[in-house]
Amino acid sequence: MGELNPSAQRAAALAQLPAHTWDLVVIGGGISGAGVAQQAARRGWSVLLLEQRDFAWGTSSRSSKLVHGGLRYLKEGDIQTTLHSVRERQRLLREAPGLVEPQSFLFADCPGRKPGRWLMQTGLVVYDLMAGNHGVRDSHFYADLATTQALAPGLAPPGLRGALVFQDAKTDDARLVWRVLLEAQRDGATLLNYMAVQNLQTANGKVTGVVTKDSLTGQTHTVQARAVVNATGAWADRLRAGVGAAPLLAPAARQPFGAAVLAPAGGAKHQLHAPQGRPPGVFLPVGRRHPCGHHRPGPPPGPGCGGQHHPGRGGLFA
Repeated sequence: MGELNPSAQRAAALAQLPAHTWDLVVIGGGISGAGVAQQAARRGWSVLLLEQRDFAWGTSSRSSKLVHGGLRYLKEGDIQTTLHSVRERQRLLREAPGLVEPQSFLFADCPGRKPGRWLMQTGLVVYDLMAGNHGVRDSHFYADLATTQALAPGLAPPGLRGALVFQDAKTDDARLVWRVLLEAQRDGATLLNYMAVQNLQTANGKVTGVVTKDSLTGQTHTVQARAVVNATGAWADRLRAGVGAAPLLAPAARQPFGAAVLAPAGGAKHQLHAPQGRPPGVFLPVGRRHPCGHHRPGPPPGPGCGGQHHPGRGGLFA
């Protein structure tokens, strides 16, 4: 896959930090920072990306691993977001084969379960057309009870009649970040990890650079920049506070329920749909273990008619 930040390259980059004014300094080595660095470097800008720990160590390696096209946005009537999301998913499938792969889902059909078979099937037709899948029958189908039980032997909610099978996509999120970073590096960006930005430098009310500390040596460097992007995600307000800016990230209204356990990985991944308005329980594969839990605010979900299962290259996601 290539090498990021080898010793000789790191030493050369550190040597030029004080004498160089960068077109752009990006703070944060997750997917957002990687994408910004890649696009800027591709346009010929001199780009320096600084990450305080390993690349993709934070949120960008702890996602659901799904590259979904925004089916839930369609349910909410947000056509523009759905269209953008599903086309970005298709682009990633084309441009990153082996890294972004199809993942099939099985949506259980049970009496009284919303949105119901026909409304869900109509939504999937629209969803596939947005993705440019004009052979709609090949993109999703309705599985009868026998086929559903063959695809998902452990799926047995009361009243199960069958299931809708459809496709989204999945990825190894940390590897995706590395892929984007390698492209940025290929296009001329300088990437340094274990470089914690201590504060922002300002002049006449504008940010003109950063002060960064090398976590490996303890040495501090002052870096000049024509523009600085704060791509530190949940940590963004820490840097903003240093220049007297008001926080932008609002605290959650309720404490999130974050209980999870690791279970041996089997042949399927499961998402159990709780009663209306309750967060789902999620079982997603990471290596040889499934972290099992849910990530929405509020109390744990109760049992419910559930299941999305996936045949195909991605296995079955129920």
